[in-house]
Amino acid sequence: MIEKMNMQSKNLTRSNIEIIDQFFPGCVTERAGRDGKIEKAVDFELLKQMLSDKVIEGEEFYGLSWVGKKQSIVDANAPIRKTLRPQVARSSNWDTTENIYIEGDNLETLKLLQESYLEGIKLIYIDPPYNTGNDFIYNDSFRTSSDEYERETGMKDEDGNRMVINPETSGRFHSTWCSMMFSRLLLSRNLLSRDGVIFISIDDNEVENLKMICNEVFGKQNFEGHIHWRRRHNQPNDKTKMIGIVAEHILVYAKDSAYLKQTGVGKLDLTAAFTNADNDPKGPWASKPWKTGSGQNGSRYKIVTPTGKVLDEEWMGDEATYKKYLEEGRMYFPKGGDGMPRKKYYQSEREDEGQCATNWWTHEQFGHNQGANDCMTELFGVKNVFSNPKPIELLRAIIKVANVKDGEVVLDFFSGSASTAHALMKLNSEGNGKRKFILVQVPERCARKTEAYKLGYETICQIGQERIRRAAKKIKEETNAEIDYGFRVFSVDSTNMNDVYYSPAEYSQNLLAMLASNIKSDRTDLDLLFGCLLEWGLPLSLPYRSKRMETCTVHNYNDGDLIACFDENIPDSVVREIAKIRPLRAVFRDSSFANSPSKINVGEIFKRMAPDTAVKVI
Repeated sequence: MIEKMNMQSKNLTRSNIEIIDQFFPGCVTERAGRDGKIEKAVDFELLKQMLSDKVIEGEEFYGLSWVGKKQSIVDANAPIRKTLRPQVARSSNWDTTENIYIEGDNLETLKLLQESYLEGIKLIYIDPPYNTGNDFIYNDSFRTSSDEYERETGMKDEDGNRMVINPETSGRFHSTWCSMMFSRLLLSRNLLSRDGVIFISIDDNEVENLKMICNEVFGKQNFEGHIHWRRRHNQPNDKTKMIGIVAEHILVYAKDSAYLKQTGVGKLDLTAAFTNADNDPKGPWASKPWKTGSGQNGSRYKIVTPTGKVLDEEWMGDEATYKKYLEEGRMYFPKGGDGMPRKKYYQSEREDEGQCATNWWTHEQFGHNQGANDCMTELFGVKNVFSNPKPIELLRAIIKVANVKDGEVVLDFFSGSASTAHALMKLNSEGNGKRKFILVQVPERCARKTEAYKLGYETICQIGQERIRRAAKKIKEETNAEIDYGFRVFSVDSTNMNDVYYSPAEYSQNLLAMLASNIKSDRTDLDLLFGCLLEWGLPLSLPYRSKRMETCTVHNYNDGDLIACFDENIPDSVVREIAKIRPLRAVFRDSSFANSPSKINVGEIFKRMAPDTAVKVI
């Protein structure tokens, strides 16, 4: 490819920084430039120390810092005027399900869930976008509007989506990614129950930084483990690397490790991987190939199978080790003694039940990328509907280790193809379980050239929701289990309330009439009801019913947790009927009453008939 000429003199400062980066990479960091953009910079104090044989004076602090860290804290704490709007048509079993699917930015969603699910989540699993120098779609600056941000950066994809581009050439190696994760993890910690845990999938690019961020957010004392999951069968043929990358990392933190140990950790079901087909006296066992795989080195010698077949191959261990295992009965020959040898390892030799190893290497138990892709192909009938989904075997193991029980909630706020929901339903089906999920996914648009778009799926959310429907249908057909196969869909949207700012000179009689209602004209009773649930901190998954009382529609949420009526001119007789039920909470529209005396009268009715009811208007 022919490069374009710069038509300008060389930037010697940047060239010198590149030279320092080459010889002293630890001394090159990031800073905000004069234009506010992230750029490479030299830590001169550290460089002086690197070039000195004496200790340079100055304060030292242990910790992780980056450009934008303080702003990410501000972003996490900043209030937003947003709500969650019910999308009944896109839902499945809306009236009966206790599962939730939210379309929207996960930072905004985490803010909206702070009251309703405070310390209410048992397990959080996330597979965030990895910092590969490519694009990810999160713009967290609440100081400017999206339009302003896009004008400043000029960065959109081919379909017009806003993108945050994070290539190394821009100087933003880690700061943007760290800021994106830090604010979300700060909010997610609030949602974890005291015995809750979080599992985070990550690759090599940010695992060190992510661990330091998690140490700061969750506390180093709550670090539970660093799992290495083998995501692929064979060694990759990547000539740019000396070491073939076959594993990903999963960091595990508890909300309160000491309390978690008291309540009990989960147990992996090892019986799926361990069997005893040959009645081995040492008990159940599993096996792995003794023959080397693609790209692996071993020792070459001849092995004679029990049927007399001679095998001359490269083997995992030397001949002396093989003979030792053979004498101990650890070598297994499948296909009636004619197949390739496999080494046994016994369930009794593994770690104590309830404590899992840090190496999740067994594909039968923890799945792999190709199997996850095959699962999507089976569900949708075509390949490549979604790239790199996580296998349901991996998610099943995580849910088991986290000890998620009936009635408890699993949250995934980078839900992608909805593997978490699929795995949870599959696990529930094994014993008619009642575990629940909340999935959150930004409605990223599918590029026009993708298989998903060709099938009619315009956003990742549509893929995820359809995957849940198809997985539910398949699980029900295979197991006939009586579990919750549905999900309520909500979308992040602007507040239900009108934002009205007028100077006194702009008021007119027509304007005053228009302002009689402070609620946006496109909002329904259901929008208002669920907006009130967020305000009052009630879960979004509980049952409700609506019925007519005289000329009004009255909504009863979870049998009296909240009763709402949003009609105009509500008669006192309806107010009295609501008060007779003695709900915990009652809510009306501010415009439901003709004047202040009418509103005062409502308060008096509740004081007399239901003194413990909290009454509010919107």
